[in-house]
Amino acid sequence: MGKRNHPRRGSMAFSPRKRASRHFGRVKSWPEGEGSEVRIQGFAGWKAGMTHVLAKDTNPKSKSAGQEVRIPVTVIEVPSMYILGVRGYRSTAYGLQTAGEAWIQSEVLAESFPQLGRRMPMRKNHDADAHFEALETEDLVSVRLIAATMPSKVSATPSKTPEVMEIGLSGGDTAQQLNWAREQIGQEFNFTDAFSEGTYTDVVAVTKGYGWQGVIRRFGGKLLSHKNSKKRRQHGNMGAFGDGYVRKSIRQGGQTGYHQRTEFNKQVMRISNPEDNEITPDGGFLHYGEVNNNYILMRGSIPGPAKRLIRFRDAVRAQGKEEYPIDITYVSTSSKQGV
Repeated sequence: MGKRNHPRRGSMAFSPRKRASRHFGRVKSWPEGEGSEVRIQGFAGWKAGMTHVLAKDTNPKSKSAGQEVRIPVTVIEVPSMYILGVRGYRSTAYGLQTAGEAWIQSEVLAESFPQLGRRMPMRKNHDADAHFEALETEDLVSVRLIAATMPSKVSATPSKTPEVMEIGLSGGDTAQQLNWAREQIGQEFNFTDAFSEGTYTDVVAVTKGYGWQGVIRRFGGKLLSHKNSKKRRQHGNMGAFGDGYVRKSIRQGGQTGYHQRTEFNKQVMRISNPEDNEITPDGGFLHYGEVNNNYILMRGSIPGPAKRLIRFRDAVRAQGKEEYPIDITYVSTSSKQGV
């Protein structure tokens, strides 16, 4: 006799399973930082591929402490980003509300970062000083940078149109953050200005898309018996007969992949550049090519395919995570072409 009940197949944790609105992730919250020094809380880069490293296990509590272990890592190219402006938020009964923003002068932007014209029109007659003075009078609770990526430096990505995004600031009070942003506007900043080797970050990315898939592939449902009169890769039924509608908890086919996901506590193993430490494997990374800018090695895997824009932020759940010194002895640059 068959079992009358069994564990549910397919998680309903992520619903609705629809396509992401953009090809890079959206950071919905930034952790509250401590300290008196203002620092940047996020960055963005392009996923190149994966390789492996050999490193000494410096965790004294590990069973392999002191031994050389093999660690899979993801290579992400992180060229510098450009600071376009600053945006302030005030607290209301309905949550955070934009209090105002100040952008770099269009004349300066046209000379230093003309590629931005691909993304948006230049802001003419924008008085940045007046907007900064207006922000200083507001009761701000959060100050964030408006930054843009610089894909023109990356030879692997097909699109050379910059992506504009918000990046949080931590340290000091809002007045200090506003003054710091005013000094840095129109400047470039690197990954080392936000993170350092050995730290934990949260990765926000859009997963690889698989298009429309059936319920078996999408939710891992059980195949029906081979004696079924219709099909095997379908439901036994769609719910109760008298409801007159299909409940949302019924697992059905639909969009699979291309969803925004956040992975917590991903460790930065190395921050380097190709001149000091070559990382491009023989024949280049599959579906990517060569890494010509600064890059990082992130422990483990990261959502998304090659060329996907990845976002980083300060870890929000890093309590209790101990940081140990990283001692990498070997980085594999062997061919990934399968030969």
